Amino acid sequence: MRWLTLYARSRQVPAALAALLVGAASAWALARDGGGGPADPRLPLLVLAVGAMAASTGFGGQDPALDRTAAIRWAPRRAAHVLLAGAVVAAVPLCTPTAGADLAGVAFVVRDSAGLLGLGALGAALWGGSYAWTLPFAWLAYAFFAPPPTGVPTRVAGWLLLPAGAPAATWTALALAVTGTVAYAAAGPRR
Repeated sequence: MRWLTLYARSRQVPAALAALLVGAASAWALARDGGGGPADPRLPLLVLAVGAMAASTGFGGQDPALDRTAAIRWAPRRAAHVLLAGAVVAAVPLCTPTAGADLAGVAFVVRDSAGLLGLGALGAALWGGSYAWTLPFAWLAYAFFAPPPTGVPTRVAGWLLLPAGAPAATWTALALAVTGTVAYAAAGPRR
């Protein structure tokens, strides 16, 4: 076997892809039933969050000691893993017409995918791969149940549901994506 195949299997990539596709199919079924209205960004956000949570559980390997003692440089591979996962998570709702670009727009999907994967990478660096999903889940729960944002702090906290052109949402997603990717690439998953 090649190292890329082994890496993908050790990081639960097939299971993460299956969870992402099930999430996209569920959102498509909800959109067909009229859930949320014509321009509701919650369905594509739900697909993105499911994909980010599934991908982030694979940010920790099966054997942390083996990862730390390997003779290869892990930082570029970890950063590439986060970036590739973000691209795949963003691509799925964009390829599903009723759950992606039609409801939210490409900029919204790309921004939220980057921010959510940054949160997952930060969660892996802080708590390990098995609990990396908690940060994207917590921020999603806040965004779904918080009152509409009025000031800058609440706009930063509620960035997930803001429109694509909102500067607070864009900068928050960018900061989370960069911080999470750098932390995960440099430190790796916590043991």
